[in-house]
Amino acid sequence: MEKQKILEKVDHTLLTQTATWKEIQQICEDAVAYQTASVCIPPSYVKQAKEYLGDKMAVCTVIGFPNGYQTTAVKEFETKDAIQNGADEVDMVINLGWVKDRKYDCIKEEICALKAVCKEKILKVIIETCLLTEEEKIKLCEIVTEAGADFIKTSTGFSKGGATFEDIALFAEHIGADVKIKAAGGISSFEDAEKMIELGASRLGTSRMIKLAKNEEASGY
Repeated sequence: MEKQKILEKVDHTLLTQTATWKEIQQICEDAVAYQTASVCIPPSYVKQAKEYLGDKMAVCTVIGFPNGYQTTAVKEFETKDAIQNGADEVDMVINLGWVKDRKYDCIKEEICALKAVCKEKILKVIIETCLLTEEEKIKLCEIVTEAGADFIKTSTGFSKGGATFEDIALFAEHIGADVKIKAAGGISSFEDAEKMIELGASRLGTSRMIKLAKNEEASGY
C-alpha cells in the first residue's frame, strides 16, 4: 500500500499534557501537508486550531480523556463545548468501571447521549482494550453498534497498551456494518499501519506516521 494511502487514514495526534500551541500549530501544518484524515488535539486548543486551519483539515478532540470516569453530564458538556469551538470529530472514553460492574445499559445511554450532541459530527468510542477481557470487548462491540456511534476505537495511548492486530480482527468480526474501526496507540511503522488497515481499521490514531514520512525519530503516541 502506498504511504500516502495510509496517511489519508491517520488522525495526526498530539495529546501530551505539555503540548504547546507552537507544537499544535506544527502538527496542523504537517497534517495539511501530508493530507491526513484529521488532527487529534486537546479540547483547549480546538478553537484556536479551527481558526488557524479553516476548512483545510478536520479537527478531532477527546472527551472524558484519558480515564473515562467523568459523569455523563460532564462528558455532554465537554462535547457541546468542543463542537461549539469547531470540533469536527469527537473521541470519547467510556466508563471502564461500568464495564467491570456490567452496567452495560449505562454505557449505551452515555454513548447515545453524546451522539445526540454530535449529530452529524463523527463520534468515536474509546474502549481501552488493554484493560478488558475478550468477552468485554465483544460486548462493547455490540453496545457501540446499538448506540449508533460512528467508530469503535482501541485505546487512549495513555494506559498500559495500545492497538493490537488481534483486537482489530476481533472488532471486525463483531461490530455492526455501520461502525468503523480506529486503531490507536503504539502503531510504530508503516508496515504495522498497513496490517491494521488490512485487518479492518479505517482510521489510525498516531503521532508517528508523519515523523516516519519525514525520516524523523518516530517516538510518541
